[in-house]
Amino acid sequence: MWQRSRVDVGLILGIVLGLVGLWVVLVIVLWLVRPRGVSARELLRLVPDLVRLLRSLLADRSTPPDVRIALVGLSAWILSPIDLIPEFIPVLGPLDDAIVAVLALRYVRRRMGAGELRARWPGTSEGFETVLRVIGRE
Repeated sequence: MWQRSRVDVGLILGIVLGLVGLWVVLVIVLWLVRPRGVSARELLRLVPDLVRLLRSLLADRSTPPDVRIALVGLSAWILSPIDLIPEFIPVLGPLDDAIVAVLALRYVRRRMGAGELRARWPGTSEGFETVLRVIGRE
């Protein structure tokens, strides 16, 4: 005979509330670390230079091991098809990727210094100043 499975409504409600709570926390974190005076269009123009910077830092053996681990983690996070917020949700989709990228780059800047990052920056001075506005100065 077939058995009916019981759905634990409390468990499902707890999962949904947990996900909503996590989303609220992510929105608050984004609000706190948001770049002031930087448009999304400006940031999108910096993506190729940021990718070259990350590749340079990962390839250089003089980069501290903890920085390399953070950058590998960032790369894995961004390339992973599994997201806290699915990418197809407008505006909010890339939210988790943006938060993790900003936090990882802030760690790299604190660990290596803005001067070291500037020396490796492949783009324009204006582009690097935009990056510093997003990840913060020393």
